[in-house]
Amino acid sequence: MDDDFELGREHAQRRDDAANVTLRDRFYLPDDLYLDGNSLGPLSTDAEDNIHHVLDEWRELGIRGWTEADPAWFHYGERLGERLAPMVGAREDEVVVANSTTINIHTLVGTFLDRCGREGRGQKVVVNDLDFPTDHYAIRSQLRIRGLDPNDYLIVVESQDGRTVREEDIAAALDIYDDVGIVFMPSVLYRSGQLLNIESITDIAHDHDAYAGFDLAHSVGAIPHSLAENEVDFAVWCHYKYLNAGPGAIAGLYVHRDYHGETPALAGWWGHEKETQFEMRTTYTPAHSAGAWQTGTIPVLSAAPLLGVLNIVDDVGIEQLREQSVALTDYLMYLVDERLPECSVGTPRKPDERGGHVAVEHEEAYRLTEALKERGVVGDFRPPNVVRLCPSPLYVGFEDVWNAVEHVRELIDEREYEQFEGRDGGVT
Repeated sequence: MDDDFELGREHAQRRDDAANVTLRDRFYLPDDLYLDGNSLGPLSTDAEDNIHHVLDEWRELGIRGWTEADPAWFHYGERLGERLAPMVGAREDEVVVANSTTINIHTLVGTFLDRCGREGRGQKVVVNDLDFPTDHYAIRSQLRIRGLDPNDYLIVVESQDGRTVREEDIAAALDIYDDVGIVFMPSVLYRSGQLLNIESITDIAHDHDAYAGFDLAHSVGAIPHSLAENEVDFAVWCHYKYLNAGPGAIAGLYVHRDYHGETPALAGWWGHEKETQFEMRTTYTPAHSAGAWQTGTIPVLSAAPLLGVLNIVDDVGIEQLREQSVALTDYLMYLVDERLPECSVGTPRKPDERGGHVAVEHEEAYRLTEALKERGVVGDFRPPNVVRLCPSPLYVGFEDVWNAVEHVRELIDEREYEQFEGRDGGVT
């Protein structure tokens, strides 16, 4: 935690004056204080411009856009993958933009379960109880398809405090079950914001002869990764959070080069090798890259915003974005401690143990979230007691964080949140 923080607004303004990261003028912010970029990032002028660029290509080129557009639509997923590869620490052919996050979990977990079966490895999958639900839905489905009872083959590591996952508990699960084939963990827990150590968990998995896969939905675009260097086997993520590519934007995936040429569990024609794809063979030949895990034709209009947003990220650099994110979340936690004694911080304090959002805990979190929205301060609620606030460094500054905390202070002092109906266990 930065020891130089001060409580007054003037301090926040000085911090903003000294910062050189925020690019607020390149974003359309729908509310006075938009602190929900870890759920859905706002539209940027760069994304908007690239959508218009693709629309112009469609209008002017028609079907020729598949080969004559810039970049050619036929290779759009691969070209975006090349742009994203440095951000996640991968080689260019190890990343592709394709499908949805859930579909990518299906096809990659399914692929590696099949490898486990062929190699004589166990086929149990280790996850944790704080995962985003879709991860478990997809994995249980892939187990059922293979005739494996999820109640027996999905091993759920239990959190000790409802906030964090401990590496020693992951290792203990692998010690207990000697037939684990895959460890699949998030990089950042969606509720508390805990950042897991990908390198360490990968080593634990490999030491137990299991594959290591990760859901990077809450870290891509906010935290630099070193997937190839850490020998991660596979990973999935979305682009509508910190990368601001639009609601339901096309997702991304990484597959280590060692597995290129593998037949995906969900094979589709867009993952066929490009050289012979239009020979329309009935026998599938996978692309010798991460591109093999594409299924259907890339939705170019859905992918176009991402290409624009990457220009913004490249202008700043992912390392500098992370540095600013750490400073903003440090400041937010400092203000919660100093100004909101009725609240607690459910996010780890150490920068290398947290992602880009902060879990502010209060027994009336749902009603506080609703009252904040009424004031134009947009965060989100996660049960049972969390107001998630995300100071995305691209468009949120220190004064914004100060203002948000002051709004919470006023809502509590004036009991204004009591005007809003309560909600038990729901998700906004």
